[in-house]
Amino acid sequence: MAIKKDLPKAERITKEEKRLRRIYKDIAKDNKAIIDGLIQRAAYMRITLEDYEADLDIKGYVEMFSQSVNTDPYERERPVARLYNTMNKNYQSIIKQLSDLVPKSEPRAKDDDGFDDFVSGRSD
Repeated sequence: MAIKKDLPKAERITKEEKRLRRIYKDIAKDNKAIIDGLIQRAAYMRITLEDYEADLDIKGYVEMFSQSVNTDPYERERPVARLYNTMNKNYQSIIKQLSDLVPKSEPRAKDDDGFDDFVSGRSD
């Protein structure tokens, strides 16, 4: 579900929180208090990351920079690029924490194709 970027940031964050709560609704009750803060942070980070991405798409990852008027400008990483990378790493960490709290489903039993019985029943 893509959240419309023309909505105010607070509204986009609220929509993302609702989306995440639906995804993680089956988490055990004793973990609900833990995930509440994680969901709030993850929603904020995702929307902020989208804003940073839009800025980076338009203005790029580097900019010309000069220490003073007397020095030649050089390319440097834009501060928003550094912020994006750091926040993205933290966002991924929070999503992993949330995913680790989801109850693991039982692995599906492998369909028995009879091969093991065939091999163990051979007499060579």
